[in-house]
Amino acid sequence: MQTGHILFFFMFPIVLEGCCGRNQKKVSAGLTGLQQDVTHQHYRAVEGESFMMPCIKSGDGYIKVLWSRTENEGPSFSCGRVPFVAEAKHTGKYKCLTSGGELFLHLEVVEKSRIGCFQPEKSDIELYMGSTGEIPCPAHNCTNNSDVAWYKGNISVSELSRETCVENGHFHLCPVKGKVDEDVYFCDRKVIERGVTWTFRRAVNVNVLPNRTTPKPPNIIYPDANRTEKVELDQYHRLTCDVCFQYEKNISAKVQWYLNHGGNTKRRTLLDMESPLPTQPIPQEYCIRQSHIIKTVTSQHLNHTYTCFASNTAGNVSVTLKLEERVKWPSRVGYPIAFLLLAAGMAIILHMKSLELQIMYRSHFQFGNHGEKPFDVLLSHVWSATSAEMETGWTLSSPSGPETDKEACQQCMDLTNTELGEANQRPRVMLLHQVLEEQWGYRLCLLDRDVVPGGAYANDVVGAIQRSQMLICLLSADYLCNSNALFVLESGIQALLQKSTPKLLLIWTCRDSATLIQEAPLPSLVQRALKVLPSLNWATGKPTRASCDFWRSLKKAMPNHRVKLESIL
Repeated sequence: MQTGHILFFFMFPIVLEGCCGRNQKKVSAGLTGLQQDVTHQHYRAVEGESFMMPCIKSGDGYIKVLWSRTENEGPSFSCGRVPFVAEAKHTGKYKCLTSGGELFLHLEVVEKSRIGCFQPEKSDIELYMGSTGEIPCPAHNCTNNSDVAWYKGNISVSELSRETCVENGHFHLCPVKGKVDEDVYFCDRKVIERGVTWTFRRAVNVNVLPNRTTPKPPNIIYPDANRTEKVELDQYHRLTCDVCFQYEKNISAKVQWYLNHGGNTKRRTLLDMESPLPTQPIPQEYCIRQSHIIKTVTSQHLNHTYTCFASNTAGNVSVTLKLEERVKWPSRVGYPIAFLLLAAGMAIILHMKSLELQIMYRSHFQFGNHGEKPFDVLLSHVWSATSAEMETGWTLSSPSGPETDKEACQQCMDLTNTELGEANQRPRVMLLHQVLEEQWGYRLCLLDRDVVPGGAYANDVVGAIQRSQMLICLLSADYLCNSNALFVLESGIQALLQKSTPKLLLIWTCRDSATLIQEAPLPSLVQRALKVLPSLNWATGKPTRASCDFWRSLKKAMPNHRVKLESIL
C-alpha cells in the first residue's frame, strides 16, 4: 500500500503535464470548428453575469466590429472591449457591417432560474500562483455536449502563448503565472433548440493569489519592541501600527490597539481605532496600518503603555510602546542661543559699520550754537583757468532771498538761461556762488578770497570750517584728484565726527559718482564717508524739471539762520 502511494505521487505531475500536452491540439482544432464566419449568430447570456460581444474570426485574427440594435434605439457594444453586465433589456437583435456585408446576432438574456438545470456554480474563483489552476465552466453538466470553447476576454485560449488544456469542460492553466492570468474568462457551449444553434456564453472571474504555503503569524513592521515615542503635552498624537500578513483565502487578520493601565498588560482596555489603511505590500504579503488618535496628550497618558495586537489563523503577535514627553529645547535652550547669536551678529555689524553710522547720525542731528558763526557756508571747489579769469569781473548785488521754493527755482532757472549763454557757459562754481550769495543772501567763505594769505594752509582750513555753519563740497573728477581739496573734505569729516557744529553737503557734478569713489585714490575715511554723507546730483544735460528739483533740494539743505551781509560790510 505504501508502494502504491509512492507511485501515485510520482505519477501525479506526469498526469498534469499529459493533460496540458494531450489536449492542446484538440482545443485548437475544436475552436476552429466552433467559431465560424456565419451571417446569423445566436447567443445566450445569464442575467447578472459579465458578457462580451463576439468578434468576427477572419484568417489569423479577429475583426473588431460594433454591434448595434436593429429593432429600436438602444446601446451599441464593441467587441473586445470591457465586459458589461448582462440585463434583460439587452435582449434583442444586433447587426454589424463588415467588408463582406452585414452580419446579424440575436442575443437572449435569461434568468438563472430558467437555465433548466441547477447545480452549484462559481462565477468567481481564486487560483494560487505556481500551482495548476482549474477554471470550471458553470452549468457544464447540464448538457450532453462536452465541447467547450474558452476565451480570455475576446482572445481564444488556443492563441495564448502559454501551456493550457481543457479537460471535461474545465480550463487548466499549467501553471498559474501570476497577475497576468487575472481576467474574465468565457466558456461557450453549443445548444440546439428547434433547429437553431445557440452559443451559451458563461463568465468566470479569476483572481490570482500568491503561493499557497504554510500559514505564518503576522509580522509587525512598526513599532518595534520596547519602543518609546516622543510626544508634546496638550498636542495631538497618532499611534500607528504597520502589520504585514500572508495572503489567505479566508482573511481573518485583525489589528487592535490596547491601553495598559499603569503599564500592566493584564489591565488593558481596547481603544477606538480608525479604519485600517493598506500600505506598500511586501511580495506574497499584504500590509495594513491601524491607527489610534490621542486628541490631546496629557500627563496621564505618560503613565500608561500601549500595545499593538495583530492576529490571524496562524497565531498572534504584539508590541508594546511607551510615551515620553519631548524636551522643548528650542524654547529652553535654542531661544537664548539664538538671541546670543543675533546679538553677536549685530555687534559685529555695528563694529564694522560704526564709522558710517556715526557719520549718518551726525549729518542729521546737529549740536551747538549756529548763530555765532561769521559765515553761513564754506564752499570748497577746484578752480579752472577759465573760472579764475571770469571771477575778476564779479560784483556783489543786493541780496534778496526768495520767499518760497518755487521762487527760488524760478530765479535760478532765469539766471541760468540769461547769464550762462549757449556757447561760453560759466563754470558751475561761479553760478553756485552767485545763487547762494547774491540771490539767496548767504554769507560764503571762499578760501582764496576770505582767508588771509601767508598762514599755514592746514590751520586756515580748520579755522574756516570752525567759523562756518555748513561745508559744501562741489565734487568732480578734478576735485577728487586734488590733494588740497581732499584735505578740506577730510577736515570737514573729522570736524563732523568730533561733534563739531558744521553740516556737510556733497554736490556731485558728474553722473557716475560710484565709479569715481572706487577708482580715485582716496583716503579710507573719505572713501567710506562719501557713501553715506548727504549729497545732491547736479549733472549737466538734465531736463528743466530735474534741474529745478536740484535747486529746491539745495534750498532745503541750507542753514535756517543766515548771517546778515549788512552787519559784516
